[in-house]
Amino acid sequence: MAEPAVVVEVVHAGMQGVLRCRVSLPAGSTAMQAVEASGLLQQLPVEARDPLRLGIFSRRVDADQVLRDGDRVEIYRSLALDPMAARRRRAGKP
Repeated sequence: MAEPAVVVEVVHAGMQGVLRCRVSLPAGSTAMQAVEASGLLQQLPVEARDPLRLGIFSRRVDADQVLRDGDRVEIYRSLALDPMAARRRRAGKP
């Protein structure tokens, strides 16, 4: 009997557009294994790879998070501006 599989989508929304790849993995696979299987790491800029920030459906997860069928693994990029600095700037405070 074949080992059960999970099918997940791996996505990264960068400045140049969205990269996405659907992968099929053995049950019990992790978020990092999905990212590695997708091949998207080689297409990302260096700053998006280290440290790798991952999420599933907009919820931050660790790289060893076990996946369920239909999950969307998201590779997050660094923030362009610190949220606290942006609030201070909007409020007109130094």
